[in-house]
Amino acid sequence: MSERHTYRVIVRGTWDGLTDEARARLLAEAADHGLTSMRFTEEGSLSYEPSPLKHFSMRYVVVSDAADGEEMAAAIAEDRAETALRGLGYGFTGLKSTVTDLDTMKINVKPASRR
Repeated sequence: MSERHTYRVIVRGTWDGLTDEARARLLAEAADHGLTSMRFTEEGSLSYEPSPLKHFSMRYVVVSDAADGEEMAAAIAEDRAETALRGLGYGFTGLKSTVTDLDTMKINVKPASRR
């Protein structure tokens, strides 16, 4: 069995071609998608600023084979983002991802005397 890694992926993009209805819905729901909504989940969490309504980010947790690496984790997250955004009827462009492999991350632990 191959080794699995857990990745945190931030998918960023730009709203594009929003209908009046989609724009109104995003503005009405903006308070639910601010800084406090930023969580890494398998389903993804959407965050954006309402003014100007231009860019957004979605945060995902992706678990996949370590051999597939960060590129595959990014592709999976971007596919999830595209599916979710299209399902909501939101137009977008320019998806780009930043990936962190939690299994290879170095954690600096402070000595007890410095806490």
